[in-house]
Amino acid sequence: MSRLDFELEATATESRARAARFRTQHNEVLTPTFMPVGTHASVRSQRREDLLDSRVQVVLANTYHLLLRPGVALFEQFGGIHRFMNWPHSVLTDSGGFQIYSLPGSRSMDEEGAKFKSYVDGSIICLSPERSIATQKAIGADIMMVLDQCVPSTVERDVARAAMELTHRWAVRSLAARGDSAQALFGIVQGACFSDLRVESARTITQLPFDGFAIGGLAVGEQSGEREDCTAIVTELLPQDRPRYLMGVGTPLDLLEAVHRGVDMFDCILPTALAKQGLAFTSKGRIDLRRAVYRDHEEPLDAECSCYTCKTYSKAYLLHLIRVHESQGWQLLGLHNIHFYMQLMRAMRANILAGTWAEFYRAQREVLDARDSYGPKSVRNSSVERKQRKLHVGRYEVVVRDGVGRIRDKVSGEVMHSVNDPAEEAHALYVEQSRLAQRLREECSEPLVVWDVGLGAAANAMATIQAAEALNVAERGRRLLLISFENDLDSYKLALRHRRWFKHLKHAAPEQLLAAERWVSKDESIEWRLLQGDFAVRKFAAPPPDLIFFDPFSFKTDSELWALASFRELLQLCQGRATELFTYTYSTAVRAAMLAAGFYVAKGCATGPKAETTIGLSPLAAQGNHGRELLGAAWLLRWSRSGAQTPFGVSDNDESWRAAVTEHPQFQVTTMAS
Repeated sequence: MSRLDFELEATATESRARAARFRTQHNEVLTPTFMPVGTHASVRSQRREDLLDSRVQVVLANTYHLLLRPGVALFEQFGGIHRFMNWPHSVLTDSGGFQIYSLPGSRSMDEEGAKFKSYVDGSIICLSPERSIATQKAIGADIMMVLDQCVPSTVERDVARAAMELTHRWAVRSLAARGDSAQALFGIVQGACFSDLRVESARTITQLPFDGFAIGGLAVGEQSGEREDCTAIVTELLPQDRPRYLMGVGTPLDLLEAVHRGVDMFDCILPTALAKQGLAFTSKGRIDLRRAVYRDHEEPLDAECSCYTCKTYSKAYLLHLIRVHESQGWQLLGLHNIHFYMQLMRAMRANILAGTWAEFYRAQREVLDARDSYGPKSVRNSSVERKQRKLHVGRYEVVVRDGVGRIRDKVSGEVMHSVNDPAEEAHALYVEQSRLAQRLREECSEPLVVWDVGLGAAANAMATIQAAEALNVAERGRRLLLISFENDLDSYKLALRHRRWFKHLKHAAPEQLLAAERWVSKDESIEWRLLQGDFAVRKFAAPPPDLIFFDPFSFKTDSELWALASFRELLQLCQGRATELFTYTYSTAVRAAMLAAGFYVAKGCATGPKAETTIGLSPLAAQGNHGRELLGAAWLLRWSRSGAQTPFGVSDNDESWRAAVTEHPQFQVTTMAS
């Protein structure tokens, strides 16, 4: 049971963006939210009154620094940090892990904790998980963080794994040290930029009864695309009923992208740190007040901002303060930047609740990180800019990790085959599970018909073709007819443009398919067809399938394909055939839709961050010796208690599907078909 009474209010369509609320010992917190950094129990250059005017809900303070000065005894005397700094709202304390990471020359790490030299009096301090929690308890933080070992995101794999495993062991000790305190405690997911380590860490940390979960070890050297990919991988594995905190991030655009991927809470020093340099964030983008062009500008910093700075002073005056190194300039710009961040978070929340997130997200991506400029745009483009443009087609872009390319939908943020190598995942999830080679060895005059629903970058289609080509001609008792469905070929074209990262496309078939919508092998034992357009319409033009590799984007992006009506139509097309359907999801709502449509539903193999996938069987396939582990009474009981019982696409007044699920024939038998 969480100490925060977390309530998820809404999740945006075509996104993981969430609006939620939770209650600490001092106030209710509405998310998404930004937490200004008050390392020493004070936000640099900012007054308490200005923070409250900006509607700051949580301030972040640092255990490492407060342990050294003013020390635990003073917090005990004052009864905690709230009375000490006269702050009425919540306080989150970082454990000190990042600060220890920042002092590599004056600290050592071992199982017990981190030993470092105090910058106050030169004494040697050992910060263990137990001491970190004891200090945070004395500080009186509403939300405490476990002590973790932070390493640069670009470290070698063995270093990242060792730090991650130490963080896991310290997490257990931190929980024990918290005891029955009413203060909330967050666990931290580590793993640098290694996708599989992030998955492993998330699975391990979420097994522990934390009140919320943080994503640590980012914004320490990686590219923004790598950070966004790691964030998306982790948030998919975090519980829906706990807050999610991305530590140390970032610019307004960073926050927008992270909210889009399902993050609720943020902290960063940028609003005040960049203010000291004369930089301000506005509704039109980033402004550099060190530029002489502003020396006579009479208008406010941001005409759309209601903060004290924008209501009172001109750009010209603010530029003057910055140029003469007047501390008031830092204070006024910092005030504005924090106000802007808080207003941005409230706007994100409002658009999520209103169902207008997709439009808001697209519009804000264009302006949040814009830079001020004057005069005509340069017509010259650097080689780097030209190269970057080649990585985008339409709504898709290429992301490369460990030398392997993947396609990301820039609108939804989703990445095709986000964790595993796409070719390896396609082989394991579709080719091996479907026993494709075994089926092609069977003597039959009719071709084996495989539907590839969601061509994408053709990883599944090419895995199918390569598996067929791996069989000797004498072994093939049956021809293969592969039919790929795709509504938008931009992702396919983009992958073909970069075959050095999409090595499965180094074959004659993909180019031929794009040119003629058909490719046939030299011995005519393999035929690949492309049916472009809406799958809801085009599927009726294809011969009925023996196998369906169902791999569209998630419900947020391709909602109609995952709806109950779609699965009913699929089953109708499979009447009289022993058809099996394979898909990467194990969503309760999707499984309920398949069952309500009349499919038998079984557990599929694990892949990437998913502990299971899903197999659907037509009634005729279910009657045979399929060897699949059908969902049983235990799943049905969990479904009956789930908040995601309803299949996608069902109207509010339609309850007919419920009996179709509860009375499904597969739940009348508890043993696995042999």
